[in-house]
Amino acid sequence: MESSSTSAIVEALTRAIVEHRLQPGTKLAEQKLADHFGVSRTLVRQALFQLAQNRLVTLEPARGAFVATPSAEEARQVFAVRRMLESEMTRAFVRQVTPAKLRALRAHVAAEKAAVGSQDASSRTELLGDFHVRMAELMGNEVLAQMLGDLISRCALITLMYQSASAAEHSHEEHAAIVAALAARDEERAVQLMQSHLEHVEASLAFDRKRPASDLAAALTS
Repeated sequence: MESSSTSAIVEALTRAIVEHRLQPGTKLAEQKLADHFGVSRTLVRQALFQLAQNRLVTLEPARGAFVATPSAEEARQVFAVRRMLESEMTRAFVRQVTPAKLRALRAHVAAEKAAVGSQDASSRTELLGDFHVRMAELMGNEVLAQMLGDLISRCALITLMYQSASAAEHSHEEHAAIVAALAARDEERAVQLMQSHLEHVEASLAFDRKRPASDLAAALTS
């Protein structure tokens, strides 16, 4: 029962953050959350720790928990590094492509399509980011997969908060086009599609989106 209560708090707060009802920097007071959900502060603390692991919340000693405040400049730097790494990854992937690797990527793209269609912002963001990590894994390069995973998680909150559903759908379509170029063993086209894709994702992030300044209770009951 305790774990389900914790999961419910995590889900409710994640939804409020993703749907722009809680703005970056909002203080998440333990007692207010405990009162709102009708649970102990211990359960709230567990939920906040999980959210911190997911980089949606920042835990500050002696100050408490806050909705994470993503940096637009950090995201731009991350995308710059990703373009460098993933261009070469795509070249290498084309040179060692196999039917089995293509089947695995196509299965992943199909899962993306389902998540985009279901309007599940959290799942679609995770799957869209994982496509890139999956490519590295299929190449057997665990170091690259770990590096990409870390880079992607650093801007996951920004993507969650600033990418629209239509932009997410466009990302999915671009992944499908990349897989088609890989299947055709068209190295230059695959690299060009990957670079354009990353540029499009970065350009689609609306960093200046205005946010309502809402209190905790109002945000969670909207």
